[in-house]
Order: sequence, then structure tokens, then C-alpha cells
Amino acid sequence: MTYDEFNDFCGALPATTHVVQWGGAQVWKVGGKVFAIGGWGKNDVASYAFKVTAIAYEILKEQPGLRPAPYLASRGMTWIQHFAKPGLPDSELKEYLRLSHRIVSRGLSKKKQTELGLR
Repeated sequence: MTYDEFNDFCGALPATTHVVQWGGAQVWKVGGKVFAIGGWGKNDVASYAFKVTAIAYEILKEQPGLRPAPYLASRGMTWIQHFAKPGLPDSELKEYLRLSHRIVSRGLSKKKQTELGLR
């Protein structure tokens, strides 16, 4: 997945906003809370970070091309970074991005969810 494809996909999810911050990272939010980050890679391979469930975190952190997301996971958060090949196929990466959006959306107050049309 390219950064353009990543941005198009995240932008199509409900009630999202996009900012560029943290040294040029493509940061996607729902309700003001981050659910996906594109960037942070130190080479030419695209890098994506996203929130996952505790079970998915335990499984994914051991997969080739995936790791606990720097900074986020070190603070006890269940975030995975797709940073190298083979990583995830685009179809699976999209499913995890959808899941991350859902996890973060559900963590918003019911009032905020209603305001954003997420309920």
C-alpha cells in the first residue's frame, strides 16, 4: 500500500480527520483521537501504525515485517507498526485499519459518537 492509498482509505472511513505532524507523519484521527499513522519509516518501505486488540497485538508482534509500534507500545498501548516486507497484504492491512478506527471510535463518549454519526 502506498501512502496515497493509505490516505485515501483512511479518509473514506466515517468521521475522520487528517493532519501531518511528528516530522511529516500522516496522522488519521476519529473524534480527535489517533487511529492510524503513516510514516515513521527510516527507509524507502512505507510504514503504518495502528491500534489493535490485545489478542491481535500478541499475534501480530511476532510476524515478520510487524512489531510493537515505537513510542506507543512502549507506553503500554496495543499498537502495531507495519514497517517492512513481508508484513501484511493490503487487504489485511485495510481490515486492521478498519478495526483500529472502530476501537478508537468505541472509546469516544456516547455523546461524541452521536455527534460524529458513529452510533
